[in-house]
Amino acid sequence: MRQIAILRGATILIAAFALTACVATYRNHGYAPTDQELQDIIVGVDTRASVEDTIGRPSTSGVLTESAFYYLGDRRRQFAYQAPRVIDRQLVAISFDSNDLVSNIERFTLEDGRVVPISRRVTDSSVENTAFLRQLLGNLGRFDAGRLLGGG
Repeated sequence: MRQIAILRGATILIAAFALTACVATYRNHGYAPTDQELQDIIVGVDTRASVEDTIGRPSTSGVLTESAFYYLGDRRRQFAYQAPRVIDRQLVAISFDSNDLVSNIERFTLEDGRVVPISRRVTDSSVENTAFLRQLLGNLGRFDAGRLLGGG
């Protein structure tokens, strides 16, 4: 009788493990503010400080000049022992003019290796070189800690 109970418990445990292995695990990395959060930022009125107070500090700021804040976030899905796969990646670029006032708010995503603007608050794009955006969106998550630490 005791062996049957142990066998039944082991069977239930194996079945539960098999079922959970088929369930997707989702992870969010970084942060890209939602359109609703961006509605609180007014082009031509808000400054760098008020943007930080409203939606938080950016993932990064302008590389060559301090002309923009960049908020980068992605969502990854993983099944069992498979490698995680990026299912959504968004970049929000908030540009500033020479007086540190918000001049433009744009949202980009990566589709088929191309940077695609999703929404803009100003008609002209303030991002003149999309190579930087393509590199930033394309390389997120491809860092190898072993290489970074000199392991090969």
